[in-house]
Amino acid sequence: MARVPAAVVAASGLVGGYGVARWTGKRQLGGAVLAAAGVASAWQWHRRAGGKAAGALTAAYVAAFAGSHPLARKVGAWPSVFTVAGAVALASWAVADRRDAR
Repeated sequence: MARVPAAVVAASGLVGGYGVARWTGKRQLGGAVLAAAGVASAWQWHRRAGGKAAGALTAAYVAAFAGSHPLARKVGAWPSVFTVAGAVALASWAVADRRDAR
């Protein structure tokens, strides 16, 4: 079975968490999706790039979630979510996933 890059898992967690919260009206359910993807991503980051990189990328994931809220006031909810998800995916690829792509 092919490995799913951590970048995809992290970006999917941010987009999916927001989507689930919005479409179900249950923020806690969206938070569970966000948290599950965050844990899965952190585990992959740790395994592929080590503890320091995993810590930095986990901090970026949490910061992206938090930063999407004020950004949404300026550009809208979905554009904000896609922007921060893309930023986290790019960081994940650069730090952890690029090695597996070779």
